[in-house]
Amino acid sequence: MNTRALKKHLRYKIPQIKLALIKEPSADLPLIQTPADFADYLLPMKHLSEEHFITLHLNTRLQVIGYHLVSQGTVSASLVHPREVYKAALLSNAYSVVLAHNHPSGSPDPSPDDIETTIQLVAAGKIMQVRVMDHLIVTDRTIYSMRETHPHLFE
Repeated sequence: MNTRALKKHLRYKIPQIKLALIKEPSADLPLIQTPADFADYLLPMKHLSEEHFITLHLNTRLQVIGYHLVSQGTVSASLVHPREVYKAALLSNAYSVVLAHNHPSGSPDPSPDDIETTIQLVAAGKIMQVRVMDHLIVTDRTIYSMRETHPHLFE
């Protein structure tokens, strides 16, 4: 059976899924070189009363091309799964991602769950060839870079 015949045969048996990427207009894309360069993007997260987990999508020139709200959680946790993190990154043709979530408690220190999530997402990213550049923790006073303090997690 050739491709055309297969497509015709399946047309009424299984719904075909078509994907489209719709980009909203944006200003010039700044180059990202350090975790501090993300401060403007992440500023609103410091005021949130529940944990939010987002991904920032970067192109090959390390410019932010989009973001995705992966999870909105409780005051002390948010559920994150590689499927939700990488679905949007793949659809946006991201070369790499930066993970970010806030700590409403104000403590910038990563929890054991934060470290385990980072390990899991870095491993999944390697399989899909989407590099995790950093995992940032946003508090009302600072942005904490896990890459700067735990570089072994990203190897």
